[in-house]
Amino acid sequence: MSQAFIPATFIRGGSSKGVFFHARDLPADRAAIDPILLGVLGSPDPYGRQLDGMGGGISSLSKGVIIGPPTHPEADVDYTFAQVAVDRPVVDWKGNCGNLSSAVGPFAVDEGLVPAADGEALVRIHQVNTRKIIHARFPVRDGRAEVRGDFAIAGVAGTGARIRLDFLSPGGSQTPALLPSGRVVDVLDVPGFGPLRASLVDAANPAAFVDAGDLGLSGAESPDEIEARPDLMALLDRIRRIAGVAMGLGATPEAVGLASPRIAFVAGPLAARTLDGLVLDPAGHDVTVRMLSMERPHRAVPMTGAMGLAVACRIEGSIPHVLATRGVRPEEIRVAHPSGMLTVGAEVRCGEAGWQADSAVVFRTQRRLMQGAVALR
Repeated sequence: MSQAFIPATFIRGGSSKGVFFHARDLPADRAAIDPILLGVLGSPDPYGRQLDGMGGGISSLSKGVIIGPPTHPEADVDYTFAQVAVDRPVVDWKGNCGNLSSAVGPFAVDEGLVPAADGEALVRIHQVNTRKIIHARFPVRDGRAEVRGDFAIAGVAGTGARIRLDFLSPGGSQTPALLPSGRVVDVLDVPGFGPLRASLVDAANPAAFVDAGDLGLSGAESPDEIEARPDLMALLDRIRRIAGVAMGLGATPEAVGLASPRIAFVAGPLAARTLDGLVLDPAGHDVTVRMLSMERPHRAVPMTGAMGLAVACRIEGSIPHVLATRGVRPEEIRVAHPSGMLTVGAEVRCGEAGWQADSAVVFRTQRRLMQGAVALR
């Protein structure tokens, strides 16, 4: 046999998919893991489809997860995330995937890494990239994570067992603080555009939030409409990189990585059309977002991006806070995105040390799609 294989599991977590590995099956050195992940996912692919690997041609389908023994005293497992670029040989280890976080607890139980009795399981996850703790709660039956259920999430057909994720103290995941610049609103000097207001927030993952109206946009644009405008795509990337410098994620715009920060433009509640053709009722959500991930418009919203937005909506004076409406439960933010709507809980307070995020809560589903071994290139 001319190909080598490595044990792996292919899992959908939330609205993402990724290849899961045990740490024991991979080299300890991340530099040695990079070519393995690139080969498994099928990157780089100049055609942008990753046909020669497990990836799906977009950032939400080009991901790797490594699960190992805990290195944190308050965790049951370590979870390391790798974002694999589609069209270039780049593996980014800096951030986290909130969607795939939902599959970590069930994977740990199903693989025998964490014992769990029937009923509700709690798996305490150490997210290695961000050095944060996540609590995953989900049903267990016959010693394995339950998959079937009646909980639906936007962007995923069908229903599944509900998974609750509590992201504890999500602020400062890659920077020293929830507000890396120390300001609720910054003014960025964008070449070819001019001054632009932005709220730079690092909650679960760093992101720059700008007012859609400041860019001459409505906020209801579809991912395809955004990507069909090279001028807009170039502008958004310039803004993202300048924001990255302001957040301390690179000394120059060119030094800012592909994955962080993300760039998002936001608007208030809109009657926007979703990818399945439905029109959202503005009364059913509080804020509208369009977010880019790995230089591509996301077809839903990255889960950590939604958490960051929910946190930003609760920081008084921020751009999302000004644009968003206030729901019946102010700690819950209903986020409209191209695939529908999701609700994110955010506990935020302002004290002597400034704005702090205590937690963010989301609900997801997951399903194991394939298990066995994956071929190395």
